[in-house]
Amino acid sequence: MRKGIPNLSALQAFEATARLGTFSRAAEELSLTHSAVYRQVASLEARLGVQLFTRVRRRIALTDHGAEYAGRIRHHLDQIEKDTFGLVSRTGMGRSLHIAVVPTLATTWLIPRLADFNRMHPDITVSLSTRTLPFQFKDQPFDGALYHGDHIWPGTRGVLLFRERELVPVCAPALARGGQAQGGAPLAGMPHLHLNSRPDAWRLWYAENRFLFGPQAAGGPRYELFSMVLAAAQAGLGVGLVPRFLAQESLDAGRVVMPTPAVLPVSHGYYFCYPERGHGADAPRIFQGWLQSVAGEG
Repeated sequence: MRKGIPNLSALQAFEATARLGTFSRAAEELSLTHSAVYRQVASLEARLGVQLFTRVRRRIALTDHGAEYAGRIRHHLDQIEKDTFGLVSRTGMGRSLHIAVVPTLATTWLIPRLADFNRMHPDITVSLSTRTLPFQFKDQPFDGALYHGDHIWPGTRGVLLFRERELVPVCAPALARGGQAQGGAPLAGMPHLHLNSRPDAWRLWYAENRFLFGPQAAGGPRYELFSMVLAAAQAGLGVGLVPRFLAQESLDAGRVVMPTPAVLPVSHGYYFCYPERGHGADAPRIFQGWLQSVAGEG
């Protein structure tokens, strides 16, 4: 046993008790006795030297330290469960891939096309999790990543699937009809919708098109995902900057319009990569080849 890591059974007993609120319910879930769960939790507190629960008669409540620790332990236990399932699925149920992907691209571009991959490779199961920031494969349980950037990550193999090319301003038709250009700025008077991960996008758009970037353009609501920006634009909440390939369907359907033809050119693109290290598995290479084929179709 590592000196800094408590007994796994004690951690499971503590997490279940914290989540369910009583020793009895935790014991039922874990198929243990009430006293066994109580002893596990008490021994964990003794080992840590930290009180995790307050006990008043038959009622218990997490302390502040206990609540924080429970959340962290729950995350690690969930990860152990996922890693174990991933190992079993690789060895006993055919090949599997766990891919990290940026959220909007997953829902609008990748998932609608995955049925084609499933038909071609029914023996490979593809699971997806969202990640918006770069990471090290050695620290995460992923077999590959589909991400937005300008290069292949160090220590990986991969390809550029397609470039983003440009961000386009979109808003609801009614908002465009009601907007009025002021001082040569076609979007004056419209609330500007911003993406958290690209805080400078509107400033760059204004500079690219030689418009004055004023306080109104800098203000406005912030959103986590492009899909949220597009939905907010469709709802008439303002004008958003989104990649043309993500907005094209809504533009074609008339749900949004471009209030001005001015765009922001983008040199970055969407890449797929997987770690150079590995055990000879060919599933990431097969998935990469399929991604290249569908990306080439537009």
